[in-house]
Amino acid sequence: MNQRRGNDVDTVRLPPSEVPEHRTENPNWWTDRWNVFLLLFLYILQGIPMGLTASIPMILQSRHVSYKEQAVFSFVYWPFSIKLLWAPIVDSLFIPRMGRRKTWLVPMQYLIGLFMLFLSYSVSTLLGDHGEPPNVTILTLLFFLMYIFSATQDIAVDGWALTMLSRCNIGYASTCNTVGQTTGYFLGYTIFLALESKDFCNNYLRSTPLDRGIFQLEDFLYFWGLVFLVTTTMVWFFKREAESHEEKGMSVISTYKQLLSVLQLKPVLQYALAHFTARIGVAAAEAATGLKLIEAGVPKENLALLAIPLTPLQIALPFIISHFVAGPRPLSLWMKAFPVRLALGVIFAGIVWFTPYMKVDGGFSLSYYVIIAAIFMVHQMAVYSMFVTQMAFAARISDPAIGGTYMTLMNTVCNFGGNWPGTVALWFIDPLSRKDCLGNSLSSTMGCATTSQLEACVAAGGQCVTTRDGYYLECTVCLLLGIAWFIFHRRRFTQLQELDLKEWKCTSSKSKA
Repeated sequence: MNQRRGNDVDTVRLPPSEVPEHRTENPNWWTDRWNVFLLLFLYILQGIPMGLTASIPMILQSRHVSYKEQAVFSFVYWPFSIKLLWAPIVDSLFIPRMGRRKTWLVPMQYLIGLFMLFLSYSVSTLLGDHGEPPNVTILTLLFFLMYIFSATQDIAVDGWALTMLSRCNIGYASTCNTVGQTTGYFLGYTIFLALESKDFCNNYLRSTPLDRGIFQLEDFLYFWGLVFLVTTTMVWFFKREAESHEEKGMSVISTYKQLLSVLQLKPVLQYALAHFTARIGVAAAEAATGLKLIEAGVPKENLALLAIPLTPLQIALPFIISHFVAGPRPLSLWMKAFPVRLALGVIFAGIVWFTPYMKVDGGFSLSYYVIIAAIFMVHQMAVYSMFVTQMAFAARISDPAIGGTYMTLMNTVCNFGGNWPGTVALWFIDPLSRKDCLGNSLSSTMGCATTSQLEACVAAGGQCVTTRDGYYLECTVCLLLGIAWFIFHRRRFTQLQELDLKEWKCTSSKSKA
């Protein structure tokens, strides 16, 4: 499974206290068609660096980096889960002459474009294409910064959507978010990995085989870097940001004080702790399965192509599931999906175990990929069931007096709880594993823990073989912890959603009520 932004999407919603009286007017997207297209394009741009970032672990795995280095790179995904730390600053500080949202949107997109251009000249060296080992530390730093810029751009675009569209069309903002980010991710991940692969291009797109794909990562980065710079300039000069008298906002200090007051509520603390630890049960399976499949010989571009049937499903699922979580007990669906996700973790481990035995003539049959795609589709259904459910519950319990801040805090807790277990799981795969050099010409047993030992093993005519795989040990431990979590928190989740909504309000809000 590749890591992606699925659970990091913040759909744009109006807090209950801000829904205008004329909201009952029928939506007519045609009246806002140019703004809808612009918003969709901005979210597509946002998805491009996400998809490119998700492709890097696949490329690194094909270069045989350690899982500890994969864990280091996984920190790149964290900015979208911790953007609450600087979101109040983005919402409060701006240059009036430039516009509240363009003050942050324009420089962030310029920085993304410049970073892409810079990476286009250095990424091949950083990935080790010239004989040296990949420089994972520098790659992580550069992509982490680019993800910070993208997360900040997301804050600005989400806020701009509320004033860019007419009130009757505000519902299209979340549609643009879902469709745009998914499309951008698909372009940056699936399309890139397919067209970067010489095998895919030679087999399906060329009549004369060549020794490289249609383009390399540096070409892709250079192209999209130029797109970011050109389109951002056009938005800056030709798109006027309408002034909003409703969007007064609060000071930075006031917003942070509100966050602290929400965190002091006992139900919020219980809910946050539960979500902070919920993904431990699936951490190893979901973080490392895709990498393990590549290690077992599955081409990375073929794994990426499995996203083709998943993409329309990912777009449709939030709309389908939303009809089942509109009632007073949305967490009931979450608790039904959780055991399914645990069971899929076991299935993932089984797939990795059997994959080497399913290789035929150096490749894998169509039936193998059909089975993988079907399992991944079921997994996406479980993931989105939990994601939409937690969004619906957050919308239900959010204090109307501080709806935006409350919702963002709840989403941040859930998103961060999905990131840190994966990083920890990747980090410990190598220490829990053991690789020995078998069949070498030396009499002594050689290890394969480091790159130098691997090279020595190959030079001695041996082959590095995993005699103990920490992945399976982690999957087992995570499964047991996940079952224990489910037993302990199942009743608590039921109690939390049965609480009176007043229990979720801050003291100041209760007194006003």
